[in-house]
Amino acid sequence: MVRSCEQGIPAWVFVGTMLLSLQLNSLTVRGAALKQEAVLDSGATVLNHSMSLVQRMESLLAMGNGSDVTLRVQTVNTDEIKVIQAHTLVLTLQSDVFEELLMSRNNSVVVLMETPECAAVFDKFIRYLYCGDISVRLDQTISLHKLASKYHVWALQQGLTQYMTQHLSSDSPAGHVVGWYNYALQIGDTALRDSCLQYLSWNLSSVLQSGEWGSISEDLLLSLLQRSDLILQSELELYEALEAWINQNQPVSTFVENALKAVRYGMIPPQHLFRLQKQSFLIQKYYESIRDLLYLAFQFHAASPIQLAKYFDVNCSIFTPRNYLSPSWGSHWVINNPTRDDRSFSFQTQLGPSGHDSSKRVTWNALFSPRWLPLSARSTYTELGAMQPTRTDGGRPRIIVTPATSSPDFAGVSFQKTVIVMAKQQGKVVVRHVYNFHQSTEEAGDFLLDADLQRRASEYLIDSSLYLHIVIKPIYHTLLVARK
Repeated sequence: MVRSCEQGIPAWVFVGTMLLSLQLNSLTVRGAALKQEAVLDSGATVLNHSMSLVQRMESLLAMGNGSDVTLRVQTVNTDEIKVIQAHTLVLTLQSDVFEELLMSRNNSVVVLMETPECAAVFDKFIRYLYCGDISVRLDQTISLHKLASKYHVWALQQGLTQYMTQHLSSDSPAGHVVGWYNYALQIGDTALRDSCLQYLSWNLSSVLQSGEWGSISEDLLLSLLQRSDLILQSELELYEALEAWINQNQPVSTFVENALKAVRYGMIPPQHLFRLQKQSFLIQKYYESIRDLLYLAFQFHAASPIQLAKYFDVNCSIFTPRNYLSPSWGSHWVINNPTRDDRSFSFQTQLGPSGHDSSKRVTWNALFSPRWLPLSARSTYTELGAMQPTRTDGGRPRIIVTPATSSPDFAGVSFQKTVIVMAKQQGKVVVRHVYNFHQSTEEAGDFLLDADLQRRASEYLIDSSLYLHIVIKPIYHTLLVARK
């Protein structure tokens, strides 16, 4: 029988005693909180040596003392083998899969087949079972998540999922969000999948400029092209990025046609449409597939929207803006010390995306208040159109966006207002939250509902300032039933 070199007791007793002590001293064991203080007399002091115990467990794994099982980790399709001396009690306490494997084994050696990526991090995975902590790199996350899922180490699996959700904005040479999205899709993790898709949609301009854009799958690309909540500079930027993706990946013609049909040509100014029609090899090659869309876009820019709405359905996607950051569609707004007092701000946007309306401007007034204002204390306007806010104490942040004037040109047009809140994550400025509200309302009811602006390190602030971008999306409406 293998014995501990220090105390001369059986190794399994030594390991078991250590694990029992670890269970009693740790705050949680497999999700159950153990509160020793409850059984102590009043005034007693708890001496916590759990960190020392973890160090001894790590040393036990490293030295292989008292090992009663050998894990032979074979890499699939190679001759590479990694040998790890382990302890049955530790493995079975942490994983019911290991428990079944070890109970059914015929000898002290267990052979495990792993992919090259999982085999490369298997020693990290085993160390977690002994020590309860693990160092993670972006490029190792999927492999570790696969191991945690395979061996039913649920705490590690959940921790890695949370890690991925919180590190979408981290920098990596080849990018990682697209890979995480594909993996989430593969394993059916809808929460992680949706988090990745939201990050890609809300930060599309930076994604388009990264090396990750070329690795996007066809299905993901089509999914993005169909969304109205994309945040980017302009529709032209999206078209040019799509053209670059197609040139790099060379998909089949059917896919190219479907992708080109998802571009919202009505949101591209006519002068750029003319240039693309003459200079874009892609449009020239697939002109017959999108000719009707281009023709409709030129009609949209040439005619009055009211006239166009009598004959065409202007509620379709080609006439629906996305969240464009260019100055024609809104304005950036930095609010220093946002808890101090109310702020007001004015900016202009074009009346609509149609070329017929591009020279017409709408002036907007925005009011930010760090404290909620009741309906009876809504802001009023002076004769000059200046906003006169009424302040109240307490409450939560509020933002109001209203047109400074009205005009007959507004007929047939409604305005969706979008407030984008920026934040800094892992040293990069990204979109933290998006709030949408429509013409019938002056404000977003849930604006910064859960934000703590009093805290200097708030995840909603950048250097103690609130970074906003207000986007106005004009939507045309069909006035009459289209003629057949």
